Amino acid sequence: MKEENDIFLEKLLNDASFENWVQKTNKNDIVFWDAWVKNNPDKLKLVYMAKSILLGISFDKNLIYEDYVNERLSQVLEKIHLVKNSKLKIYQDKARIKRLQFSLASIAAVGILFLTIIFFRDNQVVYKTGFGETLDLKLADGTSVILNGNSEISYEKNFPRAVYLEGEAYFKVKAIPATKAKFWVQTENLKVEVYGTHFNVRARDKKTDVLLDEGSIQLVFKSGENKKMIPGELVSFSEKQMTHEKINTSLKYATWKNDTYIFNNMPLIEVMKYIENTYGIPSEFKNTESKSLLISGGIPNENLAICLSAIQKSVGVDIKITTDKLIIN
Repeated sequence: MKEENDIFLEKLLNDASFENWVQKTNKNDIVFWDAWVKNNPDKLKLVYMAKSILLGISFDKNLIYEDYVNERLSQVLEKIHLVKNSKLKIYQDKARIKRLQFSLASIAAVGILFLTIIFFRDNQVVYKTGFGETLDLKLADGTSVILNGNSEISYEKNFPRAVYLEGEAYFKVKAIPATKAKFWVQTENLKVEVYGTHFNVRARDKKTDVLLDEGSIQLVFKSGENKKMIPGELVSFSEKQMTHEKINTSLKYATWKNDTYIFNNMPLIEVMKYIENTYGIPSEFKNTESKSLLISGGIPNENLAICLSAIQKSVGVDIKITTDKLIIN
């Protein structure tokens, strides 16, 4: 199914009439695609993902030879070491190897190993995603969680409304009006206290970012200080500093939802850090001036090929791939 979705997404991005609908430049195409979208509700997610890409960043895509993909895939897999002889009983272990085809002549091929692990650790349930993978979860209390790549959540078996997060996740917390039961998200830096709302938490690099979409939440810091948030606010907290701001067009920030990163005036060096966290591939800048180039627009983070192509076209850089890093010229 995922492969079919990727193929369909590529078709939309290469369809001139679809782009006319997105850009509202051709009346006939607008009428056609309005009707098509109405009659194909199961494709809405992919349609609006493609729309966000075209509105944010335009790019071209070229295919590379399959043998070359396989050769590079083998080189990468030799560098991936999976934990063996684990004492933990793995209840669900799903590994998927995806061949990625990169655009632009300067980009080589690379393979990524996808791995989701669900297991018990003492009295805890743990969900862990591999690089480049997302996971939709439904907790016992009805709360929905979308776990981003290279992330982990855990909770006590008998108390799923108190989770610990490493990485990034989007939460749709199920409210329980009868008991007014709280929901807690714990990171290295702080706790998020919730009753029922939609919000995103990103806990990486010793910093926690919390973005509130709907409802209200309260942050509880180790110092005992509390801070309330309202929809549309972003709080970034680390040991060095804290910012509490309303999202606007002048603010540099990034959001993630439905397998898509939305960058708003983000420097390229920070964008590449997001790529490293999601896919496990570090970056090296040969041209230091390119670090400060700004990127705005939507980029699907579940598809590394499209993501890198979009970045290159957006800021005019050249990204070369070796077996262990991305080199930006």
